[in-house]
Amino acid sequence: MGPGLAGHEGRHSHDAPCHHAGQGRRITPAGDIMLALVCDEESGGDHGARYLVEEHPELFQGIRYAIGEFGGFSFNLGRQRFYPIMVAEKQVCHLRVTFKGVGGHASLVQGDNPMADLARLLQQVQSRNLPTHVTPEARMMFQAIGRHLSPIARLGMAALLNSRFTALALKLMGSRGRTFGPLFRNTVNPTIVRGGEQINVVPGEVSVDLDGRLLPNIGPDQLISEIRAIAGTGATIEVLSHDPGPQRPEMGLFETLSSVLRESDPEGIPVPMLMPAATDGRLFARLGIQTYGFLPMLLPSTLDFAAVIHGPNERVPVDAINFGANAIYRLLQLYGRTP
Repeated sequence: MGPGLAGHEGRHSHDAPCHHAGQGRRITPAGDIMLALVCDEESGGDHGARYLVEEHPELFQGIRYAIGEFGGFSFNLGRQRFYPIMVAEKQVCHLRVTFKGVGGHASLVQGDNPMADLARLLQQVQSRNLPTHVTPEARMMFQAIGRHLSPIARLGMAALLNSRFTALALKLMGSRGRTFGPLFRNTVNPTIVRGGEQINVVPGEVSVDLDGRLLPNIGPDQLISEIRAIAGTGATIEVLSHDPGPQRPEMGLFETLSSVLRESDPEGIPVPMLMPAATDGRLFARLGIQTYGFLPMLLPSTLDFAAVIHGPNERVPVDAINFGANAIYRLLQLYGRTP
């Protein structure tokens, strides 16, 4: 049989089209199809995708492509409706920044309190953006979008992809620029602070864990350098974990996925997407498998999809589920039968 196709799913309302597609229908695929239901995509994948990749790689022999979460949903820009298909994603890089000082009794004036250094770092991380970078993946995405926009909007896309004007273009785009910003910057967010254990004792050491996301082909040393520029030289910065991604996306299945979307919605425009977060696709990439984010949904233009993800009322319309189920079914029909 030809190269296999895998699908890996976690736990989201927008994962439903993939599950729904296989119910009540019979097809004879041209090649092997594997469905991997993993248990902990939201908590790092150690006991799901990572376990499968490291302990049972033989299960995926001959598989070249996978489809997974986050991609194929509609979003409107100007008068056009786009369907971004994830072909690349940012890398996970968790860091710990530690400040040391002179501990002592809290009733006395302590001139070297590491809490103050930590507070300054947190304020800088919150108020300052890291430098911009224009990666080949972002360039591919925004060039594809720009080809379908008005001439004026196309100029904005061109400015975005000019490294001298990227930061200014993002600022002028307002809320849309805040959405696009992580596609042009490494990002860090403080998530865990460790400090004193007793209220009347000034700690001699405090630390903060940072959830960092690296752009493709940028390593932890670059991120540490960018943080060092705002944290100063007094901090110790260590890498807790780093999951590198593939060097470049393999686009062999992209046209097939695009044709499914164009058939489902003739007015829609499929475009490749750089994902600002990370998925289990980063782990399957170690086996040479290219993951595409492809769970198609035709969403109402009034739905703020980004706002409902992981929100208290995470949801998608039933019509969007049916749209996606039909698209996944069509993909299974076409896979292996198209160039």
